[in-house]
Amino acid sequence: MSDVLVIVPTFNERESLASVLTAICQVQPRVDVLVVDDNSPDGTGQLADEFARANPTVHVIHREAKHGLGPAYIAGFYWAVDRDYDWVVQIDADGSHDPRVIPTLLAVARGIKADLVLGSRWVTDGRVDGWSVARQVVSRTGNGFARFALRSRVRDLTAGFRVLRVEALRQLHLETIASSGYCFQIEIADRVEQSGGMIIEHPITFIERVAGKSKMHFGIVVEALTRISAWGIKRWFLRR
Repeated sequence: MSDVLVIVPTFNERESLASVLTAICQVQPRVDVLVVDDNSPDGTGQLADEFARANPTVHVIHREAKHGLGPAYIAGFYWAVDRDYDWVVQIDADGSHDPRVIPTLLAVARGIKADLVLGSRWVTDGRVDGWSVARQVVSRTGNGFARFALRSRVRDLTAGFRVLRVEALRQLHLETIASSGYCFQIEIADRVEQSGGMIIEHPITFIERVAGKSKMHFGIVVEALTRISAWGIKRWFLRR
């Protein structure tokens, strides 16, 4: 068994999943892959099963309903912890993260035994392809607000392409994480940072999806603003 598990959460990603899984298996043939599907009505789960039958390193978890990105990753984290993997890789199923970068992120993590390596868009040499200026401003502003509220040094707290050390995951009290949307990425990075863990940001090029629809919606933004504000206020009072 590999010491690396690549977790791919899916919901209606049938158009892009096969190419992403193929690329992962080509680039990292010796790692295991776990697809966590939230009962996609477009047949993504069935496609994942077909791929798994032909590729013994690919595994699938079928969840009963769409509960959000956070719970999907938590399910994958528990799967990794229970099977004693050393590292987990988080990657989107929509093609926005280039699987060819996985070996680089893993090399960085292993080289210095980092607790979290982020594929960052907002550090030097990081970039985004296919986003409007307005969308870039929204992302940068959201990250800036989170950094200010949480007193964080991380430039891209919402980065979804990342490597986590499983031993660090064991210390994060996963059962207490309640974020379901993209705020989940912030909460995980914040917990690693607050615990004194080592976080490295490695520049990547984020590519706007070419298939399917973005999962971003107003409720996700509200959740992030509400939770980040609450965490920031709580810390302000604790420091007084």
